[in-house]
Parts: sequence; C-alpha cells; structure tokens
Amino acid sequence: MAALCESFTLCGLGPSGGVGLGSGLLALEPGPDPDHVLLTDHGRTATLFKVSDQKPLGCWSVKHGQIITCPVVCNFETHEYVAVHDDKVLRIWKNQDINLDKVFKATLSAHVYRIHSLPSGGPLVLFRGGGVRTLDVLLEAPQQEIENIVSDEVIKWSQAFMEGQQPVLIFATEKDGDFFVYVQKVKINSLHRYKLEQQDSKPMSFTAYIKNNFITLLCLYSNDAVYKVLIPLQQNTEEEEQILSKSLLLNLSVSGSVLKGTSFVVLDKDHIAVLGSLAASGEEHKECLTIWNTKFQTLQTSKELPLGTSGQLWCYEEKFFFTHGKVLTVIMYKCETASLAAAVGKLKDSRAPDVSSFVNWDTLGDGELAAPSKQSVPLNSGPQVTLRSRKNAAAKAQQATLSVGQLLLNLKDASTTVFEDELRKLMSKAPMPDIQAIIGCVMTAITDRCKAKPNYYPRSILLEMVEKRDLSYSLCPDLMAVALEKKDLQLLQICLQRFPDIPEEITYTCLTLFLSLSEAYLQSTDVNLESVICYVDVEFNNKEVKNEIVENGFNAELEKGSRAAEISKTTHASGDGELCPVGPQRAALLNAVLRSAYSETFLLPHLKNLPAQQVVLFLSYLHYLHVKCSERINTTLPGTCSPTVNQIMDWMCLLLDAHFTVMVMLPEAKGLLSDLHKFVRAQVRFYSELSKIEGSLQELQRLNHQKDIQAYSIEVLELI
Repeated sequence: MAALCESFTLCGLGPSGGVGLGSGLLALEPGPDPDHVLLTDHGRTATLFKVSDQKPLGCWSVKHGQIITCPVVCNFETHEYVAVHDDKVLRIWKNQDINLDKVFKATLSAHVYRIHSLPSGGPLVLFRGGGVRTLDVLLEAPQQEIENIVSDEVIKWSQAFMEGQQPVLIFATEKDGDFFVYVQKVKINSLHRYKLEQQDSKPMSFTAYIKNNFITLLCLYSNDAVYKVLIPLQQNTEEEEQILSKSLLLNLSVSGSVLKGTSFVVLDKDHIAVLGSLAASGEEHKECLTIWNTKFQTLQTSKELPLGTSGQLWCYEEKFFFTHGKVLTVIMYKCETASLAAAVGKLKDSRAPDVSSFVNWDTLGDGELAAPSKQSVPLNSGPQVTLRSRKNAAAKAQQATLSVGQLLLNLKDASTTVFEDELRKLMSKAPMPDIQAIIGCVMTAITDRCKAKPNYYPRSILLEMVEKRDLSYSLCPDLMAVALEKKDLQLLQICLQRFPDIPEEITYTCLTLFLSLSEAYLQSTDVNLESVICYVDVEFNNKEVKNEIVENGFNAELEKGSRAAEISKTTHASGDGELCPVGPQRAALLNAVLRSAYSETFLLPHLKNLPAQQVVLFLSYLHYLHVKCSERINTTLPGTCSPTVNQIMDWMCLLLDAHFTVMVMLPEAKGLLSDLHKFVRAQVRFYSELSKIEGSLQELQRLNHQKDIQAYSIEVLELI
C-alpha cells in the first residue's frame, strides 16, 4: 500500500523566490543532515535548505560571468561542499564561508559531467569522457591527465552506490541512437561496457539499485513502459561488449489512460513513483505525480499538478521534491508491504453506512489479510476450530472499527452532553494503530457540528484534545478557524505552540486578532502567562544590578530618550520598572505567534495588510523584548515558551520590510524608529569594540593553554 500525504512549498523559484533560484532548478542533492537539501540553480547559486522549517540555511554564488555546471554536493566525511563551475573549475568550502572567491580552487584538466557523493566512500568525480576519480586522488594532482573512455558517446545519466566498502559507478551513454551502459569499480579500476538491447522506442530516464550482487537498472522508455535490466557485479568474461536484455516491469496505463512519464524513482521493492502527464483519449493532458505497484501492475495513487512541472523528480527521506509552477513542492509519502488487497482496493459491506472517512481502512485490511499468513497450523490440530476463531476475531475487529463511523453518524443529532460523553469514551478506548485517524475524525465531527450550530462550542473537550493528543493543523484544519470565530484565545495560544504546520494566513489572522482586542477584554481571558511572568520576575530580582552595569553594550537609562513619556496609559510595568507597551495577556499571545513556524515568502504578503497602528504596537513590543534580551549576558529570556532573540529579530525585520515607507511617514512611529536606531547603533558600537580586542583575547587564550598555572598566580597583561 502506498499513499501520498501532506504537501508544502519549500521555496519559490521565480525572481521573487528570494533564494537565488530565478534561473530554474538544475538539481537537488542531500545535505549534511537528513533534514537538509542542497539546491543548485541553472545559473550561479547553490542554497542549503532545512526542509522541516522551509528556511534557507546558507546561500553561495559564484561571480557574474561564471556558471555552475554540475550539481553542488556535500562531502559527508568532511562536511564540506563541492562544486564545479565553468566545466573545469573545482571549488570546496564550508558552512561558515561566504565569499566563494576566497575558498579552495583547483582547475582541472578535463570537463566534469557530475560529482557523486557517497555517505562513506567520499565524492566521486565523473568526467565527460568517462574517466572517474575519487576527490582525494584528484586533489593530489588537479592537472592529472584524464582518460577518454566513451569517445564520441554522450553521457545521459549516472549514479553511484556502495557495495560493501567498494564504490561503484554506473553511467549510460548514447551514440547514433544506440545506448550503452558502463559499470566501474573505482578502487580496483574495473570497467565493463554493455549495450542495451535495441527496440523502436528509446530510454528517457534511468535509475538503479544494488541487490544480491546484481545492479538492477530500470529504464523508462518512450513507449510508456518501464523495463528492468540485470547487470552482474561479478563479471568474469573478457568480452569487450555484451548485449543487455531487458524485461518488461510495468506498463504505465490504467483504464484507457496512458501516463507519458518524464522521470521516475524507486521507492521500495514493490513501488515506483513516476512524474508525467496522464493522457486519455479525447481529453486534455494532465500532469501528475503517481505511485505504481510493480508487483501487481496497478496504479496506487496520483496527484494532479495543474500548474505544470519541469519534469524532474527527486526523492529523499520519504519525501518527493519537484517543481510545480514557480515553486518547489515537497510531498511526503508512505509505502507499506504490497498485498493484493492493497493493490486492488478494499471492499466494504454495502449494507453498512459509508464510514470510509472515519476509519483507517489500510490498517483494517492489512491486518485481516496478514493474520492468516503469520501463523501456520498443522492439518491434524483442528482446522475447523482454528478457522472459526479467526473468522470470529476478524468479525470482532471489523465490528470495532466500523463502530467508529457508526457512532459518529448516530451522534450527529444527539444532545451536547451525550455527544461529548460518547466522544470521550471513544477516545479512551481507541486502538493505537488507528488513534490518529480516529482523532482526525472526532475533531472533524466536532468542528462540523460547531459550524452547523452556531450556539454549540464544546470548549472543554477541544482544549482537552489539543493538550493531550499529538495533533497538527493538517489533521484538523477547521479547528483554528472555529477558534478564531469564537475568539477562544486560550485554544489559539495552545494551537500556535503545538501545531508545526499552521499556514501563514492563519498565523496572520491570529496576530491581527491579538492586536485588535482591547486590554479590558484580554484581562478577562484565561491564557498561559508563563512566557511573560518568568522574565519579568527574573528582571525584578536583578533590579539593583541593572542600572550599574552596561551589559551587551546597552544601558536602558542612557538610551531610553523621550519614548517613556510617549507610551500610552495602557502600558504595564515589569518587575524592574521598565514599561511594556502591552498587557501580560496580549504579550503571552504575541509570544505564541513569535514562536510559531512560518515561511517569510508566504507571510510577508499578509503582513503588508496589517493596519499601521497595529504595526506600531507590535513593533513596540518587539523592541521591548529585544531590549530585555540585550540586558542579559546570554541574550536569552528565561522561562518556558519565551521567544528567542533570533525570532524577535526576524519578526522585526519582517515588519519593517512590509511597512517601512508607512512607518517613516507615520508621526506616531517617529519616536519608536528613533529608539530602534539608537539601540542598533549602541549594539554596533559595542560589537565593534569587541572585534578590536578579538585578536588579543585569542592570543590570551593561547598563552593560558601553554602555561602551567598553579593554584594561585597574579599576571598583568597589557592589551595594545
């Protein structure tokens, strides 16, 4: 069984994508961490992304006039990045490097086709002439002569694997319509050349994997079929060229429609994913991503892509990556062991109500089908009793699972008390394999009831579900919309703190609600104040120290200026007398927004719609938090659920980017902008002074390591 799960956008690819990918995507490679990917565009730029946060961690570009000509890869042994620009110029750098002009450079003697990085074998460099070198060997003599193996053939595809401790490289070439396959074991310098069996159609895409001392090469042909070719790794023959025969693995057709595939990847031994356009007679072509079961020759699932793709498909860590319109899209997937029931679809009892939306049918079907195969019963041990017990067990399992859907349907018109009591009973005895599916069904049933009956809102059960269950926005997408409509601030605060996948539009809507409510209304609400009380109490304890020491280059009394007189009477004093521009309830809610995950690309357009007065209020609070952070040695607010200084700075930059012109023209913002300017100037001055003594401090540290200091010593050092 295979299924496509939730999807999200990793980054934009157009001129406004903001990550240097305006030239289109050349390739995507795994990064140094399983959650990181390296994107290389068709121009000058490589970008490292953290997938779970949809944020770039680093971006590097070569000079104008230079072009990156093969995908940038990560050397997993040294955690360095390796790139080739202008076909022959090799560059190697680390995360902390910024300017690629200043990193390691080597000019090679031949044009590079591709660099393949292996987790334990180091990078392999494949040249256009077919020569292969490990990166270490190549760096010993960058100008060494590279042999030309393929002569007039053009390399179309390549891939590298590890066979034990031996790196193996396979690549396919084309010449005059004929296709050839080369297999090279790099360490022992063993090379074998094969020719693919000819036919009318031509291979368009390749992929391969190693199993049982064979390389299994899969080829997607132009006749809308996938073929399998087996290549032995242990080759004893001395023949110069062998003909590789192929066998049909899969026809990409279903119900009269044919999939015109452009690229594909192997998911497991029974499933492949194909990206292409689905064409039915008399209908318009539709681009889509599909997963096929090769064991049973069936289409498992598909997703239509109306904005079009580039035809490229990558797969890492159970995630698909492909371009969709002007963005790079990520779709998660899951694959389970193939069974006949999973391939052809589950049957359901026509006499029972339609409960497919309430039940995890995958678990039910796989459990029923797998149970008989897991136990073997001797023929003389009472088969009738055994079969009857299995039948009864299956019937009980089906009855228990179907009761979820039946219960929710029966409770549709039940009273509020009965409805909530039955739901609590259901959740208390929910089986673990189906718990997430049942939670989603229950939350959907509750939110649907809330929308159908405006006076109905079971706040207690919603809070209980969000606090005690591992939920996400995608599992109950209507929950926060209902909470916004009811102005349930406590529930919204918890959702912002717990849900990792809240859309930027919902985050913005929460922000506008928190900023628009009056202080009187907020004081009557019950929200968690831990993120506010903690650092106020700590500051109160340190009151007598604060005004005597200039910490992190900033003294609040010296830099405060005239802003204190301009703060409205709604401000609230913290423990040390500093004035907070918002009350504790609003501050706690805004902290939840600051800590939520977001993508700048998609949040910024919404922030531009924020009213000017709310911008001033929010920016004043952010400035207040930044001052609080900078008064502490470690620039960290204590307590739970407190925003970090990086989160505070990111939001300040976002607000200023979205409203800078308005803020400059707005009289009410003049004092705030002046304070921000003074604060930043003080910080720059402080770090400038630190940088002047950085060299002396490093030398002092080096001297201390060299000396054997006894229990007591006095030493005078002069810093010049």
